[in-house]
Amino acid sequence: MAVTDPTLDPRPDGTAHVGTSGFSYPSWRPGFYPEATRPEAFLAYYAGRLPSVELNVTGYRLPSEESFVRWREAVPEGFTFAVKLPGHALRSLATFEERAGLLGGRLGVVRVVLQQPRDDGTLALLLGSLDPGVRLALDVRHPSWDEADVGRAVRVDDWDAEVPYRYLRFREPPYTDAQIEALAGRIAPLLAAGVDVFAYFRHEEEPSAPLYAERLLSLLRG
Repeated sequence: MAVTDPTLDPRPDGTAHVGTSGFSYPSWRPGFYPEATRPEAFLAYYAGRLPSVELNVTGYRLPSEESFVRWREAVPEGFTFAVKLPGHALRSLATFEERAGLLGGRLGVVRVVLQQPRDDGTLALLLGSLDPGVRLALDVRHPSWDEADVGRAVRVDDWDAEVPYRYLRFREPPYTDAQIEALAGRIAPLLAAGVDVFAYFRHEEEPSAPLYAERLLSLLRG
């Protein structure tokens, strides 16, 4: 998979990859997307305002090669995608890796959703099969995983991980400005320590999520 190798050595300054869970929502017009924006232009417009997006569609079905290429070409250099991989899709891991790899350097993180009880063989498969340069975020949904050693991966919402990136999902809107300021206050020291932070607000029908993301990003950029 052709991706930017993050390695485990932090850079002097981390990057804030802030965005929302998904982008293709007509109900975000006109509050976020201009009223006349066509759905096929949503991603390019989104990428002009926010630097990252969490792709959930990949968790329901694996999109075509053309879809990944189209997404890659719709966004500028430096934009990143977080791509969802459901645990039940591990049988087609090679195909998933090949297609996600079409994002090139725009592939930020692969989020692996594990609903099932702990299975060390599954974890070994993930860590041993995917390119070591791919950032992995484990979204575990069963308490039996609590004490598992996840190796080079990071757990979703683990603020104290030992790898140089974090994956944060903000799932409890609405957020007040004070709450977003508090999130910025926790993220800023991570960035200063060289940690890359991937942070996504949950989609709602109204365009609150991208506005929360823009506010958080503005605070982090000072």
